[in-house]
Amino acid sequence: MANSKIITGLDLGSGTIKIAVGQAYQDELEIIAVIEHPSEGINKGVIVDVEEVVSSLSASFEKAERTIGFPINSVNVGISGTNVLSQESRGVVAISRAEGEIKREDVRRALDAAQTIATPPNYEILHVIPKIFKVDNQIGIKDPVGMTGVRLEVEAQIILDLSRQIKNLVYCLHRTGLEIERTIFSALATAETILDKKQKDLGVAVLDIGESTTHLIVYEEGDILTVKILPIGSRDITSSIAIALRSSISVAEMIKVNFGTSDYRKVKKNEQIDLKKFDEGLEGQFTQQFLAKIIHEKCQEIFKMADKELATISKSRKLPAGVILVGGGSKLLGLVETAKDALKLPIFLGKAKGFSSELKEALDPKFATAIGLIILAKEEKDHFGASIRDGRGIFSIIKKWFKNLLPY
Repeated sequence: MANSKIITGLDLGSGTIKIAVGQAYQDELEIIAVIEHPSEGINKGVIVDVEEVVSSLSASFEKAERTIGFPINSVNVGISGTNVLSQESRGVVAISRAEGEIKREDVRRALDAAQTIATPPNYEILHVIPKIFKVDNQIGIKDPVGMTGVRLEVEAQIILDLSRQIKNLVYCLHRTGLEIERTIFSALATAETILDKKQKDLGVAVLDIGESTTHLIVYEEGDILTVKILPIGSRDITSSIAIALRSSISVAEMIKVNFGTSDYRKVKKNEQIDLKKFDEGLEGQFTQQFLAKIIHEKCQEIFKMADKELATISKSRKLPAGVILVGGGSKLLGLVETAKDALKLPIFLGKAKGFSSELKEALDPKFATAIGLIILAKEEKDHFGASIRDGRGIFSIIKKWFKNLLPY
């Protein structure tokens, strides 16, 4: 491990915990382990039972440490959940130097000024993401450093989360003995390992279909247009199957995995499936087309929600690079065709990039967020023009909570 650093990414989902471990060199990143473990105590990305989350985390990291053969001491954590908010802001500062040259510290001040928005009660800023700069009357500037002027303005996207959710997450990780290196909005991490610059410039959306929520992030001209958390995921598809077949959730999940597809046009209409195959206590049969129509309807609901959000920013059917599907829910058969019909856009399954690995599992779209957290941490993208910037005081707050939690 000489001249390398071990970086860990944690994607704490409602159904499973995903952990990725990377070995970072100066110009290379190798993913040496990916771990998935069932999670308890989380609902729609929100911690609802601290003890269950602590237990799930402890088991997950024990599994990861056995795999790699050495302890994990720190982690980069993805933040998600239906409480995450995104809003636009603007920051303006004066350039006080006689020569009027803009320095990096002026950019920092402008971004700090953008954080003075009226934050909703009990919320904390996670990221300030610069979109575009303006110097005096010159607009559309991506990099103002080195230019001259008397007034610097920035348009930024602010991402926030409930203070108590951040505090609960910090507490749970503290209980497992882990130090938090960075907290990063999960959708940013996912996009980092899935998208390239050309896609972001042309106009593209990433739809990350998780267990109980779906993340939507939209880019155009390299900037984030919007981020949204949709309160629906792959578990809702399973629930619809369970209701229609009057089965348990576990049986419905097995049926979905073994026979599920959202493209009902490509299945045999009269092919019968016996429920007894999955549970001896169940009676009756159903056709594969009946199952596919149930799945199709719920998938359409996900895509209609996404299209509604695209319409609010005038991007419905107007993204040249289309929509990239990722997350565990994206592996459902027929989903690409269903998305094409619903969104009327090019649809692709996401492929992770920006790393090497001997592990086939590392290419699975469900690990995109955990690996994206590692990529962002390796590149330390905390300056203007990059993907993320730490929010006001968020890490000082975390450190203070750690100190308060420590015994005297």
